[in-house]
Amino acid sequence: MQTVPKTINSVEELDELLSRPSESLIAFMKRLTGDIMILGAGGKVGPTMALTAKRAVDAAGVKKKIIAVDLLPLPALKAKGIETISCNMLDLDAVSKLPQVENIIYMVGRKFGSTGSESMTWAINVIVPYHVARTFTKSRIAAFSTGCVYPIMDIKTGGATEATPAEPIGEYAQSSLGRERMFDYFSDTQKERVVQVRLNYAVELRYGVLYDIASKVWAGEPVDVTTGYANVIWQGDACNQIIQSLELASTPARILNVTGPETFSIREVANTFGKLLGKTAVISGQENGLGYLNNSRQANQLFGNPTVPLGQVIEWIAQWVKKGGANLGKATHFETQNGKY
Repeated sequence: MQTVPKTINSVEELDELLSRPSESLIAFMKRLTGDIMILGAGGKVGPTMALTAKRAVDAAGVKKKIIAVDLLPLPALKAKGIETISCNMLDLDAVSKLPQVENIIYMVGRKFGSTGSESMTWAINVIVPYHVARTFTKSRIAAFSTGCVYPIMDIKTGGATEATPAEPIGEYAQSSLGRERMFDYFSDTQKERVVQVRLNYAVELRYGVLYDIASKVWAGEPVDVTTGYANVIWQGDACNQIIQSLELASTPARILNVTGPETFSIREVANTFGKLLGKTAVISGQENGLGYLNNSRQANQLFGNPTVPLGQVIEWIAQWVKKGGANLGKATHFETQNGKY
């Protein structure tokens, strides 16, 4: 097992830790055939995904291209030896010119800002996956989805499993299910190999549910606990698991929940941050026992426990917030239960 540091003192240290490949991922790269192309590599998780894959390939000592694709150039990834391509994936002709590779990690999606510009959300979340699924029928595809396609779950259920029927609330979640259905269609009709990765939520020091809670506590702002429980997974662990999930791509498409094994209390975590930050957490609302809760038993069985436990991430984030570390400026709106983002 890899050891993790007690503190993280810079963005460079953070990026190095986030992109560390696990021993199981390195072994996976030795048996995986073909190159890997990451579509949507410029988002919050995309750079970590691309760097993790590149480091795993290098550590495995195999010849395998890692190709990162996004609308805008990706100079930081190019500098790390990753091939980069700029592509407007709303343009079918542009998508058709991308290299035909054996393995694709699909990360394109739109969530925040959906309310008020629903048509763009549907275009990105449904038209783009149609273009990709139509173009890469011979590839293995690990397609990012979200636990928001499930209904709001009661804490007593233990969270949605892969067998829980989809029941999306709001247009973002509905369009996310539409994204899945595009891949499902080509899996059903063209035997495309797909795994639908329902992730919620990836966290790191600059973004995520835990950062949102910590930053509110630090600023003396109330933490709404109406949505009183959540699941999270360290972003580095999520990337390690999702790359390996390519091996699960099948026809018909398979569903895989990816998150941490713990369901934690927002109130308890807010109070923990209060102690670590020397503040008193201000709590608002009252838990209604509902939330977007994922059961990751299958992924945990396949990949084992995350290398970075919840308690360690909480301590890192407290240290990071206290010293004024950088943030991505994007709230998760984890409190939302009405599907409006």
